[in-house]
Amino acid sequence: LIKAKQTMLTSLLFIAVLSAAVADWVAVAKGRKKIEYIAKPITMVLLFGYLALAGGFGETPLICFGLGIFFSLAGDIFLMVSYAHFSNRWFLPGLASFLLAHVTYIIGLNTPLGKPSPLWSISIALVLAIAAWRVLRRILAGVREKELQRMIVPVVAYGTVITLMLLSAILTLCRLDWNTSASGLVSLGAILFYFSDIILAWNKFVKPIRNGRVMNMAAYHLGQIAMIAGVVL
Repeated sequence: LIKAKQTMLTSLLFIAVLSAAVADWVAVAKGRKKIEYIAKPITMVLLFGYLALAGGFGETPLICFGLGIFFSLAGDIFLMVSYAHFSNRWFLPGLASFLLAHVTYIIGLNTPLGKPSPLWSISIALVLAIAAWRVLRRILAGVREKELQRMIVPVVAYGTVITLMLLSAILTLCRLDWNTSASGLVSLGAILFYFSDIILAWNKFVKPIRNGRVMNMAAYHLGQIAMIAGVVL
């Protein structure tokens, strides 16, 4: 009976996470800032609660992902302040927070260290490196055009770390210690998270994308949710 109640509570909490995320997307789309400033952080708080209830923090990978959610929440708050005040002052702390989130995700995804096929690992790493550099080069050109030279190093560092996070997630697909459903969700989540950051950077440094902020937030939340659901599995 206790287990059944916990399962039901976990399911309700997962539905609450999705509901808060959708509320944030609608608020962004309609320009309702007050709702956005509540729904965006609440989504991550609820996701942390879901991880705590469904997985707990008894193992290193789960602790790492719990820290990743915490750093992501901090990043969300910094970026919200940045948008609210139309200032880049809080953008760098937000970037640093998300960089730390990705570092903890990398540690979590590689604990214990898996042994995927070297050929598979090198092939995927090369594909990701080439694709990432092509995108990053265009974003850096936008950074220079806007005369934001101090952003070059942080943007390159962040791009490198998030690409390593994506590589770590995709490599779970060929690891024996990850089941197919879990590795599939984690990989999908990492891809969505990756694209959300590309959209954010493109909007900020290159040129605005139509409905870019809504697309950014939808990909971000769905990415985080998929990754955490995969880790729980």
